[in-house]
Amino acid sequence: MNIAIVGAGAWGTALAVTLSRNHRVALWARNPVLARQLAGERLNGRYLPEIELPSTVFPTDSLAEALSGAELLLIATPTAGLREMFRSVKDHAAPVIWACKGFEADTATLPHRMAIAELGAARPCGVLSGPSFALEVARGQPTALTMAASDAAFARETARALHHSLLRIYYSTDVIGVETGGAVKNVMAIATGICDGLKLGLNARAALITRGLAEITRLGLQLGGSVETFMGLAGAGDLILTCTGDLSRNRRVGLQLAGGRTLAQILADLRHVAEGVHSARAVQRLARESGVDMPITDGVCSVLFGGVGARDAVQQLLARDPKSES
Repeated sequence: MNIAIVGAGAWGTALAVTLSRNHRVALWARNPVLARQLAGERLNGRYLPEIELPSTVFPTDSLAEALSGAELLLIATPTAGLREMFRSVKDHAAPVIWACKGFEADTATLPHRMAIAELGAARPCGVLSGPSFALEVARGQPTALTMAASDAAFARETARALHHSLLRIYYSTDVIGVETGGAVKNVMAIATGICDGLKLGLNARAALITRGLAEITRLGLQLGGSVETFMGLAGAGDLILTCTGDLSRNRRVGLQLAGGRTLAQILADLRHVAEGVHSARAVQRLARESGVDMPITDGVCSVLFGGVGARDAVQQLLARDPKSES
């Protein structure tokens, strides 16, 4: 299959590396300098410098060239740029899947809603998500993901096409659940980073992850997701990885907030997108509109945007009255 991957950040590059085992992959980079480096040095020096690009990956800064002959489009840009990319690929007939995790910040819209608005409801579309650090995927370390689409046949066929011995792809029709799990776990990872940065201990981390999963599930069910999804790869699996792994950007944000750095300082040094920062307000907005109790999300927003110190936010969570575990 000819696959066009749109977006040459760490995740897009990692997907290009792993999918090129079985497919011809065009990798589009917005930045011409990065595209030349990818083509000439076979390295992504900015986002994934540890990995050499295989000869079966064809980098370009021309979107038209990347899309030419493509049988599947895989968008790996940050969520903030997803609507723009949908508009850019609208006239290309191939099915579209996306691998970003988050809500559109201004509208609190999930990616599949943007896809319907920009590409139309008839276009075969879906989301690829799950517990996956880009560096490990690019290194060929075993990874399992979920491919979700409202069209069950498309989800199954795409999963089988992308699947190989080191990248196990399951399929699902619960697009809302998969997208919600992938988006909200980033907010929980910031909270866990704060917890670890304050050295509150492993007991506190386990409690935070568990209660974080409860928040994800409550909101996801309200939005129309399935409980089974939140217990699976795109829910609990992705949450556990992002909350405990040292490669997690969102956890790193929390660690540094606990250390007293400002959000502006952290983001200036990060060099990558931490989707949880962009999604936190959208998650909080959806929770309030839906009447869903999400105290961890509220705490993260208070630290990110409300001027509340990390330790004070934790104390506010601990001071909450006892309640039923549900």
